[in-house]
Amino acid sequence: MSFGQDGAEGVLRLEGITKRFGALVANDGISLTLHRGEVLALLGENGAGKTTLMNILFGHYVADQGSVSVFGQPLPPGQPKAALAAGVGMVHQHFTLAEQMSVLDNITLGTQSLWRLGLGQGAARARVAQLSRDFGLAVDPMARVADLSVGERQRVEILKALYRDARILILDEPTAVLTPQEAEALFQTLRLATARGLSVIFISHKLHEVMGHSDTCVVLRHGRVVGQVATRDTDRARLAAMMVGGDLAEASVAPGVAGPVRLSLRGVQAGPLRDVTLDLRGGQITGLAGVSGNGQAALADLIGGMRAPERGEMRIEGQAVTAWTPRAALAAGVGRIPEDRHKTGTVGDFSLAENAVLETYASRFARGGFVDWAAVRRHTEALISGYDVRCPGPEARIRLLSGGNMQKLILGRVLEEAPGILIANQPVRGLDVGAIAYVHAQLVAARDAGAAVLLISEDLDEVMGLSDEIHVISEGRLSPGFARGSLGPAQIGLWMAGQGFSDGGADAA
Repeated sequence: MSFGQDGAEGVLRLEGITKRFGALVANDGISLTLHRGEVLALLGENGAGKTTLMNILFGHYVADQGSVSVFGQPLPPGQPKAALAAGVGMVHQHFTLAEQMSVLDNITLGTQSLWRLGLGQGAARARVAQLSRDFGLAVDPMARVADLSVGERQRVEILKALYRDARILILDEPTAVLTPQEAEALFQTLRLATARGLSVIFISHKLHEVMGHSDTCVVLRHGRVVGQVATRDTDRARLAAMMVGGDLAEASVAPGVAGPVRLSLRGVQAGPLRDVTLDLRGGQITGLAGVSGNGQAALADLIGGMRAPERGEMRIEGQAVTAWTPRAALAAGVGRIPEDRHKTGTVGDFSLAENAVLETYASRFARGGFVDWAAVRRHTEALISGYDVRCPGPEARIRLLSGGNMQKLILGRVLEEAPGILIANQPVRGLDVGAIAYVHAQLVAARDAGAAVLLISEDLDEVMGLSDEIHVISEGRLSPGFARGSLGPAQIGLWMAGQGFSDGGADAA
């Protein structure tokens, strides 16, 4: 690929970037160069320093040492406005949207004077609509962000960056909530844009994306650059080995042995769910595939006690459910790995210790109305050690952790209670290859210990690789169950698009 006239200097240079958070060295003397028209993939385990480095580039953090230059000019540290003015756009892994405003207002906010808000909306809306079509990022520009699904909010974040005509675009896990088809459409459009001079850095844990859509790979481990290679000169196994510091064995998941029905739904309606019938059996992983926003969240909320059935029958361990609440779900042995670890999985300003006992402090750690904080700390330290949570310690605010390390703490919090029914909603979103393998192994271990696991994922490979039985959800309707290997990706994709359903719903097998 030709990179134009930027030469060896590149359009972006980071030199000797070092960033410390107390005793933790997040970035340690990192240098890299991005060229015109180049797609550079930034890889590394959770906590390797990828997002910290990009936040320094975009001005959210100030480096302790080192410098950043864009198009040959020094970039003032700690000034996001300066980064935007220099042509740097960033799509964050975690959303930075005003939930009570419309999609259109979120996208255009900051691009015009507050005195002109509401003016020129026709032209702005037309441009957003064109970007949506070009990038395959369908979203209603007049919808309120608070009413959008997680996947739709991610699309707004991408559109917000594209709207500002960035010449350098940083994408932090941009396809985490997109379907494979949407992700492929995004990368195809990015390729057209890079051919016209756009330069891209994208952070991803999906090695097939890296191999298929990047020119250069830079690998970080423990805050340092441990490898930089042309993508054409490497392969997935070598990249994974650089990320984790050794070879990563390919795991093959043996089928589970189906046990008794732990949860059953018969003709249940709840919010967008339409006459859902489902059995979750102990000793089995039941996978749920579907495009984001088709009722997955409602089903997870239903089983987790956040939503009660409006019609139909729900049974737990053979007993009919009457008063169904989060407290009742916990008492019934339901464990939850929530979809959004920030919004519903943790309390950002609480410590790791406080978050580790959010659901169990009253039942396990309270005596005479007082919390035994020494026991809480010991419990948290055991979770940190057992689940490889990389953090300063139990008293650190959990919002300071990387997303992957938050997820590990949530995983430990749930699995240590040995739930009989486990809802794993997007359990490996944003995790690196080593952590993904670890989480998958933990889910399989829970299954083999007798738990009924519901795996909800928008990654079809994950669903097909782990599940003993697969259901597809589309517009609130649930397909019949398909045994592992009985359908291929194309056939499941037809169900995801709604083509397997008739007016009779899931009866049309």
